[in-house]
Amino acid sequence: MVDRSEGPLTGYTVVDLTRALAGPHAAMMLGDLGARVIKVEHPVTGDDTRLWGPPFVGPPDDIQSTYFLSTNRNKESITLDLKAENDRQVLTSLVARADVLIENFRPGTLDRLGFSPLRLEEINPRLVLLSISGFGHDGPEGGRAGYDQIAQGEAGLMSITGSSPNDPQRVGVPIADLLAGIYGAYGLLAALLERERTGHGQVIRTSLLAAVVGVHAFEGTRWTVAGQVGHAQGNHHPSIAPYGLFHAADGDVQIAIGSEGLWKKLCELIGLDPEDERWGSNAKRVENRASLIEAIELAFSQWSSAALLEALDAHGIPGGKVRTIQEVYEWEQTRSQGLLIEVDHATLGSISLPGPPLRFFDPNGEERTRSKHQPPPNLGQHNAAIHEWLGAVTS
Repeated sequence: MVDRSEGPLTGYTVVDLTRALAGPHAAMMLGDLGARVIKVEHPVTGDDTRLWGPPFVGPPDDIQSTYFLSTNRNKESITLDLKAENDRQVLTSLVARADVLIENFRPGTLDRLGFSPLRLEEINPRLVLLSISGFGHDGPEGGRAGYDQIAQGEAGLMSITGSSPNDPQRVGVPIADLLAGIYGAYGLLAALLERERTGHGQVIRTSLLAAVVGVHAFEGTRWTVAGQVGHAQGNHHPSIAPYGLFHAADGDVQIAIGSEGLWKKLCELIGLDPEDERWGSNAKRVENRASLIEAIELAFSQWSSAALLEALDAHGIPGGKVRTIQEVYEWEQTRSQGLLIEVDHATLGSISLPGPPLRFFDPNGEERTRSKHQPPPNLGQHNAAIHEWLGAVTS
């Protein structure tokens, strides 16, 4: 029986040629699941995000970027100059022993370095290759460089985010990068599963553009089926009402009224008429959203946010507060889900990091989630160990 206490991907090896966020996030997800992830970095600069800040932490002669720390847990670092023949030979040895290779160079770069998909297949027929680009590997704009905020704009996300159609806003985290990483990891797992049947690897491609379009959800079909173009409208749902952020006497409260039953419960709680002709159905409430918001805001203004949230909960009405990031990590519910982990960093000592979002259990309810995590590595921290593993002589 396989011991899964260190994750279901224990025994798999991933070579991570990526930098910045989309690729590193995909590789980190596999590391969280127990895979051995070997991060290949440039000998001088390393991953771009090692220089992204502030904030930086640590001693002046060895400062660490908190950006880099956010996306590189459960990895080892080896430094290679892929323009140097000796180092390309080391990469060849890594590929020969790997299950997965992840890269997010601009399309064609890996080919020019001598590692085209056909060459990689020659080295290791079982290798699964994930390539992440900005806008796709082909098509009229396939060669464009991809950066998160540009992709958020080009893929339509900013047009439906913000206070109004005249106020496009990016999402507060690099969501295009993160989604591309998540979709990439999802594709990798499917390809590894198929490899169990076929014995052969394959190439997976995704992009920041594809990842954002992939989560258009109802805004996509709103256009493709109904011919309507969605737009930014602040903190209220475009197709459900009331569903969004409202103001109590001393703070913000969010509610999600997704059924007629919940609508009637809300009306009972705050004294509205559920049969008011303006609001008698969800479609009418959406149509008459302005008057509905005004009425709810007036009712909520008579409550403190704490009392209102307590009353909403007592009536079975979904509600919540808007927490700061600090409040989220201090929240006992967050900690109870394993979303804060402790690691011992080579430079910083004991530090807290956001934890993996998945947990695993056996049918008896015993948790099998990975319990021990590796800290994000210093640049080249594992050079000697990896060379020794490969059977090479370290320089």
